[in-house]
Amino acid sequence: MKIVSLASVPEQQVASPHGKYRLVRQSISQALGGTKDVGSWGGGHPFDVEQVRLAPASANFPFHAHAAQTEMFLFLSGHGEVRGPDETALVTAGDSVIFHPGEAHQIRNTGENELVYLVIADHARADVVSYPDSPGKLAIKPNLRCFTMNEASYYEPGD
Repeated sequence: MKIVSLASVPEQQVASPHGKYRLVRQSISQALGGTKDVGSWGGGHPFDVEQVRLAPASANFPFHAHAAQTEMFLFLSGHGEVRGPDETALVTAGDSVIFHPGEAHQIRNTGENELVYLVIADHARADVVSYPDSPGKLAIKPNLRCFTMNEASYYEPGD
């Protein structure tokens, strides 16, 4: 059995170049011996857990949908809003929400203090992330590459 105090879990700051998206995350599952983006098939945990602190007037990430991953969010303190595929809803401490594969989502802090929440996400061997506000933009995991692309025929010319 391994026990980890949240106070001992390293913080990672993530921010977009202009600061629209910024957060501080602590990977609890990695502190407990998990491997980033590696599930039980590779010796990791079957899910990831992290605590996130979101600064006022910021969003966690661009509006996005995972093709294979399910994410659940449990809000611990602060006030914010969660944008889903069909609506935007206010959230506060004690609220939780789950997004299944294909359901686009984004979290924004609309309060005056940090919005703190837990993320619990399952592991898929691979995932493709789409961005509905940026048509054609995709990210692939576990490679963590982001790109835009044009649709092409399955067959090459002359096939």
